[in-house]
Amino acid sequence: MTLSATSTGGFADDVSAEKAIVRKVAWRIMPLIMICYLFAFFDRINISFAKFQLQADLSLSNTAYGLGAGLFVVGYVLFEVPSNMMLYKVGARRWIARIMMSWGVATALMVFVTAEWQFYVLRFLIGAMEAGFAPGVLYYLTLWFPQSYRGRITSMLFLASAFAGLIGAPVSGLVLGHMDGLLEMRGWHWLFLLGGVPCVLLGLVVLRTLKDRVADAQWLTPEEKTLLASRIASHEANKHGSLLAAIRLPGFLMLGVIYFLIQVASYGLNFWAPQLIRSAGTENPVIIGLLTAVPYICGAISMVVIGRLSDASGERRKFVCGLVVAGAIGFFCAGIFAEHTLLLVFALALLGAGIIASIPAFWALPPKLLAGAGAGAAGGIALINTLGQFGGIVSPVMVGYIKDMSGSTTPALYVIGVTSLLAAALLYWGLPERLRTRDKPSR
Repeated sequence: MTLSATSTGGFADDVSAEKAIVRKVAWRIMPLIMICYLFAFFDRINISFAKFQLQADLSLSNTAYGLGAGLFVVGYVLFEVPSNMMLYKVGARRWIARIMMSWGVATALMVFVTAEWQFYVLRFLIGAMEAGFAPGVLYYLTLWFPQSYRGRITSMLFLASAFAGLIGAPVSGLVLGHMDGLLEMRGWHWLFLLGGVPCVLLGLVVLRTLKDRVADAQWLTPEEKTLLASRIASHEANKHGSLLAAIRLPGFLMLGVIYFLIQVASYGLNFWAPQLIRSAGTENPVIIGLLTAVPYICGAISMVVIGRLSDASGERRKFVCGLVVAGAIGFFCAGIFAEHTLLLVFALALLGAGIIASIPAFWALPPKLLAGAGAGAAGGIALINTLGQFGGIVSPVMVGYIKDMSGSTTPALYVIGVTSLLAAALLYWGLPERLRTRDKPSR
C-alpha cells in the first residue's frame, strides 16, 4: 500500500512511518481500552461464577438463573443503538466514561440483592447501563486505525475478554472460596463488589485520558496526524449519513443474524462452563476456576494468531468461518465427554479457540460494509451488535430450560453446535460480494 505525494513529502510515502505511527497510537490508547474491556467482559461472566452460591441463597431454579442472566442482555439490547447514537453526538470519551461509571455502580449494588425479583431488576439495570460500550469502542477504533490494521487491533481488544476469563476465573474461585463470610458478606457479594468499584475509577481515567479525534491528540506531531488521518480516510470513501442508509446495505442484516448465532455459542460458554466442569465431578471452586480459564487461554492464543494472519492475507470471512466450525466441534465434543473432566476440558479448549477468537475476527467485517465515520457507521455497528446480543437472551434461558427439563446440559450443547454450523454456512455462502473480497493485505 502506498500513498501519492502530499504536503508531508517523502514522509507520507514511507510505509515504515505509517507503521510507527500506528504502533504509537496503539501503545497510547489500547492498554486503557483493553483494561476497560476486561472489566466489561468480567461483568458479563461473573454471574456464572456466582451461580452456585447465588442460586442457593436466593433459591433460584436453573431456568430462573438463566432468565436473570438473560435480562442483562435485554437491558443491553433495548438501549444499545440509542447509546451509540449518543456516543456519536457527545463524543466517545465522555460517553464511554459515563457507561463505565454507571454500570460499575449498578454492579456493586448486587451486594444488596436478597430476593429473586431484585436479582431480575438489577441484572436488567446493569445491562442497560453497559449498553453501547462494546460497539462504541469498536466504532472508536475505526477513528484511529486504518482498515489494514483493524484485524490485529480488534484482536488486541478482544484479547481482554480472554484475559477476563483467564484471570477472572481463578480469581473468582479464590474470592468465592476464601472471602465467603469476610465482613459478614457472602463470596458472591465480594465478586460483584470487586467487579463494580474499579469500573467507576476507570471511567474517571477514560474521561481524562482518551481523545475523540486524531486531530485532538497532542502526543502526535502535525505530520503524524496528517498521515494517519489520510490513511484512515483512504479506505472510507463510502460514507453513510444515517442509520437507515446503513441498514439498507446488502449484507447488513445477514451480519446481524450471523453475530446472533455466534453469540448464542459465546454465551453458552460464558454462562455454563463452570457448571459443565462441576457436573463432570469437580467440586472445589478454585479448581473449577482454574479449569474454566483453559478455553480463554486457548481463545487468547487463537485470536492473536488469527488476527495477524487475517491482516497479513486480507482474508476475513473464511477465517471467521473456520473458527466457528472449530467451536461447533468443541460443543459436540463437550456433549459427548460431559462426564469425563479431562476430555471435557480438551473440548472446552477447542471451543474457546474457535468461538472466543471468532468474535474479534467477525468484527473486521462490518467496517468493510459501514465505511465512513458518520452516524450511520456508529449506529450500524451498534445495531449489528444489538442483533447479536439477542443470542445472550436465547442462550442462557434455553440451556437452563433444557437442563431443568432433561436433567442434563448435553442436549443444549448439541443445539448450540448446530447453530454454530449454521453461522459458518451463512458466512461461507450467504454474504454479498463486498464482504467476500479480500482487503489489501498489510505490509
